[in-house]
Order: sequence, then structure tokens, then C-alpha cells
Amino acid sequence: MRIDIDKDKCIGAGQCALAAPAVFTQDDDGFSTLLPGREDGADDPMAREAARACPVGAITVTDPPG
Repeated sequence: MRIDIDKDKCIGAGQCALAAPAVFTQDDDGFSTLLPGREDGADDPMAREAARACPVGAITVTDPPG
């Protein structure tokens, strides 16, 4: 899986970090960011829940083709 965060949409609600703390955190300005090495979601099933929890839809989780 691949995780993308639209930094222009993110409002810093923090729902992603609450839903999947092993994948997401917040930067110094309070906006969503991925923990280093977690761009693939680290097979964390909560990554998709974090995307659903985002109030502005700033997080996209996609599966690789195939």
C-alpha cells in the first residue's frame, strides 16, 4: 500500500495520528506527516482507518497495481 498526504488540504486535526500512531504523526506546525519509513503503511491495518477518519480527505491510501 502507498500513503499520500495532501499538505494543501491538511488542517492538522490529528485524527490520523490518533487512529494509526505507528504510521502518522504531526509535524512542528501540527500538520499530518508520515513517520520515517512508513510511506508503505508498514502493513498497519489502521492506515486505511486513518484515511477515513481525516475530516478533509487529505490522506489517500492506494494499493499497488496487480
